[in-house]
Amino acid sequence: MSRILFIADLHLCQEEPAITAGFLRFLAHQAQTCSELYILGDLFEAWIGDDDPSPLHRQIAQAIAALSIPVYFIHGNRDFLVGKKFARQANMQILPEEYVLERFGQRLVIMHGDTLCTDDVDYLKFRKKVHTPWIQWLFLRLPLSVRLNIARKMRQRSQSAHQHKAMAVMDVNPQAVIEVFERHNATFLVHGHTHQPAIHSVKAVSLQAQRAVLGAWHQEGWMIEWSEKGLILSDFPW
Repeated sequence: MSRILFIADLHLCQEEPAITAGFLRFLAHQAQTCSELYILGDLFEAWIGDDDPSPLHRQIAQAIAALSIPVYFIHGNRDFLVGKKFARQANMQILPEEYVLERFGQRLVIMHGDTLCTDDVDYLKFRKKVHTPWIQWLFLRLPLSVRLNIARKMRQRSQSAHQHKAMAVMDVNPQAVIEVFERHNATFLVHGHTHQPAIHSVKAVSLQAQRAVLGAWHQEGWMIEWSEKGLILSDFPW
């Protein structure tokens, strides 16, 4: 039976070796039994360019490339600069920020999920700015040390901003969710970003749909399995 897996929000970094070890075990075990693997953003805590010589990045690229199944990637808000060079090294395909899968007689939309948080106006303004092509072009041509320093400061500001925002503001907007279902005529939506794992029922026009949210890999791993039986959200020890 065909079995598709989705993961997101691992936030891999040198400072969290346990999460890296857990991801490598996931690739060696759970991922070996699926037909396709989709990584829905924030695989890394930060990404300052494909030219970053980090040993962690090489290790992860090699581990993903060793899989015998197709692997797909959607950018997150932390690793939106992952480029074609790293994708080739990892033998994975980069998808658009919203992508539709048609399997098992159903349509399922995948995305990172940050664009659903339309109540977080300040974040969306920031997102629009850092996704501007000429800004990215300039950033990627700065010295690595400068980019590292900028990324460090951005993470600090993000953490500070989160402490002063209500959870409701940082969660998805219900109308934005419905619009995704209607735009793609889909019955399933899978995303990450909010770190609030659950499967929600959604009434979208005449459709009875499901929105499945992946958890972050803070203390355990999270994955969503899609098969003929539907969607299954599960956590597992590293």
